Amino acid sequence: MKVTQEHNDRIAKLTFVSVYPHYVNKVVKKGRTEEELIEVIEWLTGYDAAKQQELRDEKVTFETFFEHATLNPNAHLIKGVICGYRIEEITEFPLTRQARYMDKLVEELARGRKMEKILRKAT
Repeated sequence: MKVTQEHNDRIAKLTFVSVYPHYVNKVVKKGRTEEELIEVIEWLTGYDAAKQQELRDEKVTFETFFEHATLNPNAHLIKGVICGYRIEEITEFPLTRQARYMDKLVEELARGRKMEKILRKAT
């Protein structure tokens, strides 16, 4: 699928706090922990657990969330299809690509992938 400006605008307006419980439910239901989820989000964004909580409390939008994040230099290694979109083909809308990075990491965590693989560490 192709990302449109309308789709990007919709993602920009989502709040981190509205999506986070869905991430938690998805990973916990599959036997992973919220702590692992926090670690994955920290790897991607640079936000530690306290900062993630602060951003949820402030009800920041994804636009603000990713605007201030320090994206991991290996984030470009996150590839594949998520929500019908091939991540590496999302070039026009960096915000949408970053949100899909996070979705993909959460999916990998929920599917039981090893943490070192999720965090793109050399094995």
